[in-house]
Amino acid sequence: MLYPQKLNRKKSDLIIKIMMGVSVGIALLLVLINHLTTPKVHWAGLANAGIIYAWITVMYSINRNTNIAAHVLLQTIAISLLTVYIDYKTGMKEWSFNLAIPIIIIVANVTMFVLTIVSHKKYIRYSIYQLIICMLSLIPIFLVHENVAKNVIMSYVASGVSIINFVLTICLCARDVKEEIVRKFHM
Repeated sequence: MLYPQKLNRKKSDLIIKIMMGVSVGIALLLVLINHLTTPKVHWAGLANAGIIYAWITVMYSINRNTNIAAHVLLQTIAISLLTVYIDYKTGMKEWSFNLAIPIIIIVANVTMFVLTIVSHKKYIRYSIYQLIICMLSLIPIFLVHENVAKNVIMSYVASGVSIINFVLTICLCARDVKEEIVRKFHM
């Protein structure tokens, strides 16, 4: 049986450089087309933000030592920033603060909970990322109190899901965490 040949590092680096060059070329072409056709509507910025987001995801995913929880955290931050940028470029209707960010936080917490259930023995590797996501989950409440976000329910649901997720994870993994601490610190 023949197996597909693995690309060597040199070839894969060349492919990445070529694709990045193509992406930069497309981004510049989009800016030019935008400037020539509809200079008052800055749609090229939205498309280029999507290209940048895609490259952040690709470059992080290529890393062979990627921790899945770190990837979830990166995606949470990157997609939140992208939605705020899109909201800003489309007239700042605040849908990013009222809906998108709370939904992104809920999805990140559900993903972390599934990761915890599927691989609870690796929880120690995920715990710092889950703690960071839990801290980020307080942002919607902050936005409500600063009168930036108007959808109080979604903000509190997102933060509540995060707190419940964190408590359930601690309950599910308490023994494993204790064993890991004893093993690491020779207690």
